[in-house]
Amino acid sequence: MIHSDRDSNGVCLRVTGELLTQSLETVEQAFSAFQPDGGNVTVDLSKIEALDTGGAWLVANLARRVRAAGAHVAFKGLKPAHSALLDTVAQNIPDEQGVEAEHRSFVDWVASVGERSVGSWNDSMSLLGFLGLTLHRLVRTILMPHRLRRAALVSQMEETGFKAIPIVALMGFLIGVVLAFQGATQLKQFGAEIFVVELISISVLRELGILLTAIIVAGRSGSAFTASIGSMKVQEEIDAMRTLGLDPIEVLVIPRVVALLIMLPILGFIADISALIGGGLMSWIDLDVSPGMFMTRLKENTGVWQLAIGMIKAPFFALVIGVIACWQAMQVRGSAQSVGQRTTASVVQSIFMVIALDALFSIFFSVMGV
Repeated sequence: MIHSDRDSNGVCLRVTGELLTQSLETVEQAFSAFQPDGGNVTVDLSKIEALDTGGAWLVANLARRVRAAGAHVAFKGLKPAHSALLDTVAQNIPDEQGVEAEHRSFVDWVASVGERSVGSWNDSMSLLGFLGLTLHRLVRTILMPHRLRRAALVSQMEETGFKAIPIVALMGFLIGVVLAFQGATQLKQFGAEIFVVELISISVLRELGILLTAIIVAGRSGSAFTASIGSMKVQEEIDAMRTLGLDPIEVLVIPRVVALLIMLPILGFIADISALIGGGLMSWIDLDVSPGMFMTRLKENTGVWQLAIGMIKAPFFALVIGVIACWQAMQVRGSAQSVGQRTTASVVQSIFMVIALDALFSIFFSVMGV
């Protein structure tokens, strides 16, 4: 509550109760309605039961308005803790009111587009430079295997590969089930149910198996790479590495990229097998295609080259995911919010690049007649 009395010395403003943020709406209007008339104002806070930053801001803002009107303001009955809080809040109130942003013109919009274009170009050049640096360290590691940190490599293989097997196998199984079910629905119309075997095998082995596996790895492992290295960047651990003469690319990036290069083809193969099992099971249930018939059609009409096409893509997908994730981590600047933003950007860019790269491979193999 707030009460004001006038005497020969000026106005005495008595505030009682609690001045807490959650209850300010009950007294904020009374504070705003008080208009100083140029005399002395005494604010009696001896009956205040509780005061937090929101309440202190209300009192400090009142004092500021009183002084702006040419009056003198004094506080009475302040507890030491309340006085310290009030002083801190008063010192940090902005001197100027915020100015509403002006309406942006067409020229301003064009300028912003230009700035983003230049920023995108610079990011692309930075990413290409990081890719070149990573490839250089990778070749050097291949030529000098003793430089590879084996403990870190095994740890990353476990995190990116072994622990991802359940979700990848489940995803592959469900993809096979869906393909068989949807294919059966369409093929039944033409009496060509038996061709569901080729539909499942070719689509999974050539495209869907490794593509969906790479997308899962980008969302699961790529985000983990960016978050872990980005947190190290925020805590200045990477700067400490450089001070100690350690190469962050060799210590942090190479083990992760090599782990992906090894494990992504394995995960893709597991996804392919799981999808074939799921497709074969659904074909048996929905189309009465026995497992023996399924295997026979698979051997007769699906060559090893179909599997090889999918496996050829795996190292390229792994390199793209690893490089983008680690590059985004190196772009983190000084806050946890930046880590979150870069992690999101890492996942989005990795998935986009994987899909774009898969499209290029599809065009290439189509032109080559494979």
